Amino acid sequence: MDGGTILLLIFLFTLILFIIQRTESKRRRGVAIFMFLFVPIILWYVGLRQSWGTAVVALLVALILNFLFWLLIGRYNPVGSSDSIRVLGMDD
Repeated sequence: MDGGTILLLIFLFTLILFIIQRTESKRRRGVAIFMFLFVPIILWYVGLRQSWGTAVVALLVALILNFLFWLLIGRYNPVGSSDSIRVLGMDD
């Protein structure tokens, strides 16, 4: 396993999963479809480097990191709704 490749893949997979996890529930499906458009690019890169085992390990590590984030932070700080956003200083 190449150290640089595994770090890059962990970062990319974690970023995709994190963005989907922290998206407002009304918009989650659209964001997930948009984020999964990047998966073929990542798979092309993995196929180019012939590092499928590294990709599987990186995906597992990304899943574990996102689960730990949800367990330690995400459960206690849920994603807010865009309907509940108030702008300070507005007299509406």
